[in-house]
Amino acid sequence: MTGEPRLRRHQRLALDALDGAWAQGRDRAWVALPPGAGKTLVGLETVRRLGDRVRRTVVLSPNTAIAAQWVAQARRLGLDAGSGRDLSAAVTSLTYQSVAVFEPDAEVDEDGREDGRNHDGSLLGRLHDNGRALIAGLQAAGPVLLVLDECHHLLEVWGKLLAELLDTLPEALVLGLTATPPAALTTDQARLVDDLFAGIVFETSIPAVVREGDLVPFAELVWLTTPTAAEADWLAAGAERFQGLVTQLTDPAFGSVPFLTWLDRRFVERAGDAPSWAVLARTEPALTDAALRLHHVGLLALPPGARPTEAHRRAPSAEDWVVLIDDWVDGVLRRSGTDDAALEAVRRALPAVGYTLTRAGVRRGRTPVDRVLARSAAKTTAAVEIARHERLALGERMRLLVLCDHERASATLPADLTGVLTPQAGSAIALLDALLVENPDAVLVTGSTVAGSRPTLAALVDHIAAGAPELAARLEIREEDGHPVLAGAWTSRTWVWHVTRFFETGGCRILVGTRGLLGEGWDARSVSGIVDLTAVTTTTAVVQTRGRALRTDPERPDKVAVNWSVVCVAPDHPRGDNDWQRLVRKHTGFFGADEDGTIVDGVGHLHPGFSPYAPPAAADFDAVNAAMVVRAERRDEVRRRWRVGEAYDDVASRTVRIRPRATAGAPLVNASATPATPVAEPARVVVGESGLDVRHGPGPMSPLPGVVAAILLVLAVTVAWSSLAVAGALVAAAIVAGSVATARTLTRGRTLLDEASQPPPVARVAAAVADGLHAAGLVSADSSRLAVEIAADGEYRVRLRGVPEAESLVFATALEEAVAPLLAPRYVLRRRVLTPPTGRLADVRRALAAGRGGRVVAGGEVWHAVPGVLGANAGRAHAYARAWDHWIGGDEPLFTGSPEGAGILAAQAGSDPFDVTTVIRRQWS
Repeated sequence: MTGEPRLRRHQRLALDALDGAWAQGRDRAWVALPPGAGKTLVGLETVRRLGDRVRRTVVLSPNTAIAAQWVAQARRLGLDAGSGRDLSAAVTSLTYQSVAVFEPDAEVDEDGREDGRNHDGSLLGRLHDNGRALIAGLQAAGPVLLVLDECHHLLEVWGKLLAELLDTLPEALVLGLTATPPAALTTDQARLVDDLFAGIVFETSIPAVVREGDLVPFAELVWLTTPTAAEADWLAAGAERFQGLVTQLTDPAFGSVPFLTWLDRRFVERAGDAPSWAVLARTEPALTDAALRLHHVGLLALPPGARPTEAHRRAPSAEDWVVLIDDWVDGVLRRSGTDDAALEAVRRALPAVGYTLTRAGVRRGRTPVDRVLARSAAKTTAAVEIARHERLALGERMRLLVLCDHERASATLPADLTGVLTPQAGSAIALLDALLVENPDAVLVTGSTVAGSRPTLAALVDHIAAGAPELAARLEIREEDGHPVLAGAWTSRTWVWHVTRFFETGGCRILVGTRGLLGEGWDARSVSGIVDLTAVTTTTAVVQTRGRALRTDPERPDKVAVNWSVVCVAPDHPRGDNDWQRLVRKHTGFFGADEDGTIVDGVGHLHPGFSPYAPPAAADFDAVNAAMVVRAERRDEVRRRWRVGEAYDDVASRTVRIRPRATAGAPLVNASATPATPVAEPARVVVGESGLDVRHGPGPMSPLPGVVAAILLVLAVTVAWSSLAVAGALVAAAIVAGSVATARTLTRGRTLLDEASQPPPVARVAAAVADGLHAAGLVSADSSRLAVEIAADGEYRVRLRGVPEAESLVFATALEEAVAPLLAPRYVLRRRVLTPPTGRLADVRRALAAGRGGRVVAGGEVWHAVPGVLGANAGRAHAYARAWDHWIGGDEPLFTGSPEGAGILAAQAGSDPFDVTTVIRRQWS
């Protein structure tokens, strides 16, 4: 070693966790660190620490660029490193392909399926000779450390191969390193990680590394656009065909059992032996979600037992209509024998939204709609606009990376898209052409091409000549397909390095490339931001793409990255939100800072008004884009929102966001609300069965009435002495004193009545839910761990701190149900309320009665749902009722399956005691 490397906090924590794992006898370990957090150094430091236990280290990586980085960094640390298959170096860095080089003729079985197995099911037996030789070398090397970099690549066929390989290396220690968050793994992938590595040894998140200052603060932004006129016209034709079918579906004469009649029977008037809504929602969630969206637009009554959430507060999508149509086709049209005309109408209309009607039911087919949205010329125009704003904001400091899926379109456009899209729409080469109009320093680099303007390419040659004159002498600028390209005796392995250095030094300020080449393993610390035009939506791809911009730059310690996604929405097409849903998938599981500095998962960090279930209205696109540009310009604010250097808990939790409806005052927002409100005190004055229940009473009375009394008494006596006899003065003083006492009673009564008349504050409702869940053993913390915050716009944000994320979701779901409209809960709670007096005199009498402790009768009652998880049985319902009574005041829970409960539910169903909207968001720290 050349000396102890400087380790960052999360590298130290990861290594400490690994030391503990090895000491406990584990021989396999999995560590998750974000891109730029220093996985390579963790791996090489592990090599040093395990030097007395292993003879050789073999590092496997997904591509040659990453493999080369391991060799270079190992040598800088003084380690003997190389890339020879003979494993002669102490540290050998190879690609996964070095092991899994299958015989090309054996990639499919006799049925043409790509399963990669031979007749005995073994993968090792299918390896090419080179792969078998490498495994033999590993077996002969004695105890080895096998480091698997970016090991998320192993979680399909590679993982099965690895399991067989490790069985042949009983003395091997295995370290898996990845940037993919464990929470993003599929169920099968997570199971494979547990099988191969016995679970995660250490993980940390992107926000934690940003807070440490080891990744730069960043903003995730979006540019929304609609299709071009030609694209919109083409989309409109398909939309019209499908809309015709939707219109027919609402016709009571269409089909032997009309569509809406069938849905009513299926979901609302279910037969006695039909499964409950809860069972149906669990077994067929797409179907029940579609039904509730149909309810949202007034085409279906609310099914018994259903509770609409944020996911259902929108019009049905094409997918919703299709899943309901499929159910109708299977349940009615195919069985009747008389619905051929309806079947044919369905068959003709479905292809317009990418589906086909087959004998087995409705199946997803191929549709050019998604291609039009993904490759829209409007997205290229948007990328040019973003580049213009970024250059204005950063000037010479701009280093913008623009990522596409492919360099050139290889397939011919479908005939019906001729004249709608250009042949190269959405390609990197088309984007370069558009950018060069205003940005002559833009350069395209792909696996086969380096292109740009002639002056910029000439400058690139000069840059190369400064360090590699022999290479520069072999290069020439020539025209290919109408584009200047830099050609000669070189390959992408060489030109990517030179172009990257040219980009970092400012020779070009916009680099256009493909995600495959400039994604995983590519490193340029000066990248100031990304324009993402790719269609890949996996969390792995998103994390790796964003990771290109998040690396710190020693030359710019104040660096802030701005990452743009470009989305095309066709608001009038039934599948016009496909690109929006792609954006949602990209940001699900990815944390970012929103406008007020809250670190949230999903599209909420792009804009607080964004929903994962539907795009904003097209009329708002310009305003949204303008707001995004302003955020991009204010990079200092982005940095402040991340609060770099402050303490944090690297955990995720679920937050309920509660907002009064626009038409409803603000029943849950009190005048005393502050940006960070502690949990309220328990209920002090509630309306009981026999009158006001003063549990703690209002706080100390204002001294003002006493002062007034003293002044009045002095004035009365003074006046009396000057004009009346002493006896008269005493009488006057007594009258005044009596009046003051009455005033004090009236004031106290009004205070009690006012407090009893207030709706339950959100903090108290949340506290009741938390304590009820805790008492029922469903969460590990009570109301003392509540966090209640109020945003500038009056929105409440409530979460339960210090519990596992799964428990925070239990709390969030229960709170959302507690403030939701009354639908079909198993238990309900009554809250007695006062009604306004009939006149001023009655108001005074009631206040005097309350102030004297007399009877004040409730004038009405409000019923609240017991959240589902707390209403699962009587014991939990009573635990919640006790918490509710403590915080808010109420009675014993009432079972809605009883005659009395059923009557209450029938009379109160649909009532909305809080009149709020709620959403649940995933929040960090």
